[in-house]
Amino acid sequence: MGLERKKTLEDKLYLKDKFCKPNILTLSYDKVMNAARSRSVWYLTFGIACCAIEMMAAGGSHYDLDRFGMFFRATPRQADLIIISGTITRKYAPVVQRIYMQMAEPRYVLAMGSCAITGGPFYDSYNVVQGVDKIIPVDVYVQGCPARPEALYDGLLKFKEIINRDTIVRKPVIVE
Repeated sequence: MGLERKKTLEDKLYLKDKFCKPNILTLSYDKVMNAARSRSVWYLTFGIACCAIEMMAAGGSHYDLDRFGMFFRATPRQADLIIISGTITRKYAPVVQRIYMQMAEPRYVLAMGSCAITGGPFYDSYNVVQGVDKIIPVDVYVQGCPARPEALYDGLLKFKEIINRDTIVRKPVIVE
C-alpha cells in the first residue's frame, strides 16, 4: 500500500499530445465512428411553414427517410441535426437559438427553403430574420420554395459527407 507511486501530472496527461497529428489510430477511429454516426442520424424537425409539408412528405412512405437510418426525434437533447424549414421571425429567433443550444455536440443545422435561407417573399418585412444563419450556424442549405423531398435528400447526402469529414484530431492552440 505504501509502495504505490503517486500519479504525477505528466502521467495523467500522457495522451495530451498524441492526437495533434493524424496517425493510424485516429484515422481508423474516425472512419469507424463517422460511418456509424452518418448512418444513424436523428433529426429534429422544426417545421414552421409550407416547407414543413415537404419535409413530412420526405419522411412519409413514398420517400421514407428511415431507410437511410434517419429517425425523427421530438426532443433536441437526442437530436444530431435540426432541419429548419420556414420563416423565422424576430420573436421566434430566441426560441430557435435556445433549441439549438440544447442539442448535444456535435450538432448540425440544415436550412430548408427560401424562407429559412433568406427570408423568402417576406425578406423586406420588419419582423422576419433574413436567414437562419443570422441566428445559428448553418451547415447545409436546401434551395426551393418549397423545397422538394428530392432536394432535401440531396441536402441530407451532403450532410452525411460533412459527418464523414469530422475528426478527433485536435488543432494545436497557439497562444500569443
